Amino acid sequence: MTTHIFAGNPLDRCEAERRDEAWLANTFGKAETRVLLFHRLEVLTRMADDGLVLDWLHGDQALALTGDAAPVLLGKRDGIIHYALDVSHRDDPLADAGVSDSSQFMDCRAAAMQLDLPDSGIVAQARAQTDWHRRHRYCSVCGQPSTPRKGGHVRVCDTCAAEHFPRTDPVAIMLVVRGDRCLLGQPKGPLVRMGVYSALAGFIDQGEAIEEAVRREVMEEAGLPVGIVRYHSSQPWPFPSSLMIGCHAVALSDDIHMDTEEMHDVRWFTRDEILQARDNRHPSLKLPGPIAIAHHLINAWVDGEVDIDS
Repeated sequence: MTTHIFAGNPLDRCEAERRDEAWLANTFGKAETRVLLFHRLEVLTRMADDGLVLDWLHGDQALALTGDAAPVLLGKRDGIIHYALDVSHRDDPLADAGVSDSSQFMDCRAAAMQLDLPDSGIVAQARAQTDWHRRHRYCSVCGQPSTPRKGGHVRVCDTCAAEHFPRTDPVAIMLVVRGDRCLLGQPKGPLVRMGVYSALAGFIDQGEAIEEAVRREVMEEAGLPVGIVRYHSSQPWPFPSSLMIGCHAVALSDDIHMDTEEMHDVRWFTRDEILQARDNRHPSLKLPGPIAIAHHLINAWVDGEVDIDS
């Protein structure tokens, strides 16, 4: 089984315990509790002897930093309770927290590339939920303020009592193959400037199966009909809160009819071209890095790990 960066979260999310508001209030400020700070969606890290690690505060240290921010219960591991806390309201949170000189708030993508895999999974959960609370302070039913409950896993409207839950947006991402070639594209935007070609992808619509989304997106972006679709693996992507559902698919035609409004380029690449690009020997083709599920979809195909009819 493939476990990607941002997956592999080791925490028990405490579904039963989080229903007890008194338990939540009692556990947050305890010295044995661990709290992970976020400042403007960057995560607190520090350099240790063996590399980058998450810089957890003790609960009693974090208690004075809360202000109006509500802690988010992440879960427990080996009996130790873990929270996330957004300290974006503080001008100098490092000084206020009294952390070491080696501590710094770090972009979550950059941090995840250096953290152990389980810690990257914790970052995915914590960042996604912290961001959701920043974006959903008001009720979408009546527009009035809402209050976090159940350790941050629901917000309840103060006026109409409507409940609002964090959402995850499913995204189908697919490497389309035909014979000894795979299909890669560049949507208009950052990938063009970076020169990177990646797997096609798109949000799954309401009332749509994964396989249907794969076929629709490939037809929309490349104008290609698709037959077989096989699931490969999935990856949480907390920017802001998506679940990347990775698939391989077989095209039924070679003729690309690209959507010029959305895509900058879509083209076929041979297995040899992919191998050259992976070894940095291709003159122009750049592939996604290991943080992206597209990187692993491409590698699985080029290394012959994918059992899919072509």
